[in-house]
Amino acid sequence: MVLSLVPRALVGVIHLPALPTAPANTMPFADIIERALQDARTLKDGGADACIIENFGDTPFRKDRVDPHVPTVIGLIAHQIRQETGLIVGINILRNDARSALGAAAAVGADFIRVNIHSGAALTDQGVIEGQADRTLRYRQALNASVAIAADIDVKHARALVRRPLSEVAQETYSRAGADILIVSGTGTGSATNVEDLKTAREAVPHAPLWLGSGLTLENISHYRNLCDAFIVGTALHQRRDLSKPLDTDQVKRFKDALKN
Repeated sequence: MVLSLVPRALVGVIHLPALPTAPANTMPFADIIERALQDARTLKDGGADACIIENFGDTPFRKDRVDPHVPTVIGLIAHQIRQETGLIVGINILRNDARSALGAAAAVGADFIRVNIHSGAALTDQGVIEGQADRTLRYRQALNASVAIAADIDVKHARALVRRPLSEVAQETYSRAGADILIVSGTGTGSATNVEDLKTAREAVPHAPLWLGSGLTLENISHYRNLCDAFIVGTALHQRRDLSKPLDTDQVKRFKDALKN
């Protein structure tokens, strides 16, 4: 499954506020949808190439299946963003509901999903999460869906139950588990990614699309610019780096310019 992006693409994250039924929810669906659309417009106006929509506010996350309204509203948002902005759109349903994300993406024509733990097993704050690559790929086959799978290797906010060389994990995630894109990130949201980890993943699977998953700033961008095919940026695009505030058009422009130059 090939996802066509420009070189050094900027992939902005749309962090949804807590959805109804989540403990921190204070907003109705209509306001959440409008907030997401405004962030998408900001990404478009700033020159971003793609976006990922995720139910970031729904902490504490469920480790597998979410309530049915979650993929429904995220799918609706994805559809409206595609219609209004033309951005490449991805879906990430936290913590690891790849099946719901894939179903929503296939229904609305989204381009990719992000899967935090696609293969192997990890200890997380939700408990032990096991990858479901077999179920995800078989479901995609049954849907006949052209949705790429962007899979994290050694995902943030988690520790593998058995530590293995990152090169081995990268090779297996791509060749055996069937991921289309590999993502390398830091230890947590906004945390800088280890440059050596990126180099290891690139050397292990040189033909695999490689994305940076976290921690990009205008100050460190020169360390990463030539190592990755795309860059996921979330925290740094928000006004004053505050995840509760909307995205900032000027900041998006600064990142896009820095990645190009």
